[in-house]
Amino acid sequence: MLNRYARGLFGALFTPVAKLLMRVGLTPNMVTVIGTVGVALGALVLYPLGELFWGTVFITLFIFSDLIDGLMARMSSRSSPLGGFLDSTLDRVQDGAVFLGLLIWFFTGGDQPWIGVSAAACLLLGGLVPYVRAKAEAMGYTADVGIAERPERMVLALVFTGFTGLGLHSSVLLVVLTLLAAASAVTVVQRILSVRRQADQQNR
Repeated sequence: MLNRYARGLFGALFTPVAKLLMRVGLTPNMVTVIGTVGVALGALVLYPLGELFWGTVFITLFIFSDLIDGLMARMSSRSSPLGGFLDSTLDRVQDGAVFLGLLIWFFTGGDQPWIGVSAAACLLLGGLVPYVRAKAEAMGYTADVGIAERPERMVLALVFTGFTGLGLHSSVLLVVLTLLAAASAVTVVQRILSVRRQADQQNR
């Protein structure tokens, strides 16, 4: 949902940034890698130190690389299967780094193991969501249904993590992460059932 309604707005906002990066000689794949390194550093260095607000600010500076590299590829006509593969793969690295950073902090200095457990569930189930779709497509099916796509998961996780760093009660973050994990689980089930229906129709 967020992808559908917000991509046009963010595309307009970040088009000048994409043009600037192309002028200085960066390629879409370079931006993808830089963005992933930035997100990983913010999540795996600042979050484990308990810097939830500044870690979120740092991550936010790089998280939009996923949109900017796509704009650059379209404007420069440099879209390629390799670029799409790299982008999809490093998206998983970014997602995993965010939830792993939260897991580390709340199991250690944050001393809130249930938030750590919910972050671990988001890490596991969030990785399953794109895997199920990719596996289905590799088998000739479609599995693009679901209530928990990547943009929604990342926006909610980052926003409430940042607010927690500013003093929001940590129980709110626990609820949000638990709901995200549940939504991811529902999405996985929806996609499995969708593939099952398609397989049944083929076998009739």
